[in-house]
Amino acid sequence: MSNAGRANHRSPTIGLLLGLVLTLGVVVSYSWYITRQITGLRTLQTDLADRNRRESLQLLRIQNDLNQLALSMRDMLDGGEPYPLSAWAVPFDRIREDLADALKRQEAVALARRTPEQAQILAHSVAQFWDASDRMFAEARAGREGEAREQIRLTLQARQASLSTTVARLLVQNNEAEADVAQQVQRIYDRVQRQAYLFLAASLLAITATSLYLIRSNRRLFAELALLSDERRDVAQTLIATREATLREISRELHDEFGQVLTAMGTMLGRASRRVPDDSPLRSDLREIGEVAQGALDNVRGLSQSLHPSMLDELGLESTIEWYVSTFERQSGLSVSYERIGKPLRVNDQTAIHVYRVLQEALANVARHSGARRAHVRLRARGGSLELEVEDYGRGFSPNAGRRGLGLVAMRERAALLGGTLDVEQLAAGGTRIRLRVPVKAPSAVA
Repeated sequence: MSNAGRANHRSPTIGLLLGLVLTLGVVVSYSWYITRQITGLRTLQTDLADRNRRESLQLLRIQNDLNQLALSMRDMLDGGEPYPLSAWAVPFDRIREDLADALKRQEAVALARRTPEQAQILAHSVAQFWDASDRMFAEARAGREGEAREQIRLTLQARQASLSTTVARLLVQNNEAEADVAQQVQRIYDRVQRQAYLFLAASLLAITATSLYLIRSNRRLFAELALLSDERRDVAQTLIATREATLREISRELHDEFGQVLTAMGTMLGRASRRVPDDSPLRSDLREIGEVAQGALDNVRGLSQSLHPSMLDELGLESTIEWYVSTFERQSGLSVSYERIGKPLRVNDQTAIHVYRVLQEALANVARHSGARRAHVRLRARGGSLELEVEDYGRGFSPNAGRRGLGLVAMRERAALLGGTLDVEQLAAGGTRIRLRVPVKAPSAVA
């Protein structure tokens, strides 16, 4: 995929942030709504319900006072009572005070507010009752018991019955107000329930839309990553193949061209030396030049083998590994042991060169980073796979600590090109183990 094509894809961050803001907005709005509704319910259920209960208590108190007045008037009209009518003035005064207090409290907590006309009629009826009561007791104190009883029968009982009817009507209104409060609470519950369903639906819709957008964006990103990974693997394979071809060509040039030139120079120097008298100083110089040419030839051959060992093509991977381990041990001064496990396997040239390069890089890491004085190389054939292990017994290193070296990256790339894996493990006793595991297609045993 080209850079221009990748640049056309917008980042999903903006869409995801919008989805998050929308979801948070819905949650905050619903929380505010629920808080408000709960506050309203608390007001109805605590304040109004409590006021309704207190009003009911006051109305019952008023009704009880009126009933006491009715009973008292019935006893006053009973001719068998030994007490004069004036003796009932004290109970009437006590009921009068209690009734006035009850009416005052009931007015303060009443839910169904009375109109000014209704309040005036109730107050006028109460005042008329107590005026008639005062006149009745005045008649009784003047010794006119008959007129007083007649006042009770004709006026007081009628006014008490009217007041009882009014209080009963207030009790009915109170019950209706209580029912209305219950209906309001139920309506709020229903509204909250509907809003809860709407909130759940909106939240699910927002979450679903955000999730679908995230899934779509992730699928697109993973597809791009997979394509980039394939492109990277193709580039890495091309680079590694080009590098190996270049190293092979340089190795061949060094071995064939420079090696032959140096060999010819050595031969010519030897032939020239034999033509010079033994006691000639020139013979010593030619011998010295011949030794220098031989040293250069040995260095060229060593460099050629290091770049691309010819024995890898001639003798195979196992012999090359054994040769390289001994060569590395001699050059680095480290003690390196080599162990071969399983039957020999013949591998193709591509597998052989990649396994050999991994061995080179792993032993180079041991020499550069581990601080170990000894290492162990193990080559194991197991089923249809080939395993190469390189262990050191030094301080080890963490592949994730600090800047990652190109050597480890190259080893992983070579393992991936062969369809294998490369694992870097920290040993419990100290040190590092690098394990390369690659499949070997159609292995054939070597006798």
